[in-house]
Amino acid sequence: MTQTLEFISVPPESEQAPSGLIVTLHGWGASADDVAALLPFFNLPDYQFVFPNGPFPYPYAPVGRAWYDLRSENMYQGLTESRQILTDWLLSLESVTGVPLSRTVLSGFSQGAAMTLDVGLNLPLAGLVAMSGYLHPEAGKVTKNIFPPTLITHGRQDEVVPLIAAVKARQTLEALGVAVQYEEFDMGHEIGLQMLDLLRNFVVNAIE
Repeated sequence: MTQTLEFISVPPESEQAPSGLIVTLHGWGASADDVAALLPFFNLPDYQFVFPNGPFPYPYAPVGRAWYDLRSENMYQGLTESRQILTDWLLSLESVTGVPLSRTVLSGFSQGAAMTLDVGLNLPLAGLVAMSGYLHPEAGKVTKNIFPPTLITHGRQDEVVPLIAAVKARQTLEALGVAVQYEEFDMGHEIGLQMLDLLRNFVVNAIE
């Protein structure tokens, strides 16, 4: 059985073809609706946005979704399935949106950022954006040697995903030869407006 992802799709404000596609993955226990609510702050009216829901239910609330389990007794359960589902879904997007992967930026927050780095490094995307994220334990096992440019942003006061996770992600990716832009902010575990300003500039430069 092939599972696909539910998602919210928002076309460009103009009636012209989108300049590019931006996919944003939510964190553990959040949903597509949560990140879609940030749409006005992205300030990229000529781009199409797609916000998918994680394939698994969140164990603590009926409306939340997950990319895999983060409870200590089930840590990373579901990651293998989620990785395949997300990869297949991303590869199918061009047939839905008309935008190729080469003009698509994959972004994510927290658990969604970890999925972005996990799946995105193996796809011919225009760029990756990891906000307040981390690398999975087996990160670095990639199947190619040409990678999308990657933006990593993190809050210095992050109480959920410590800053060291971002530092390690940067070091691992740079060792692979990934072109990394890295920025820290004085904030906690959140998507701040400064992060979205950086994301906007990164997207415009990545999709030219």
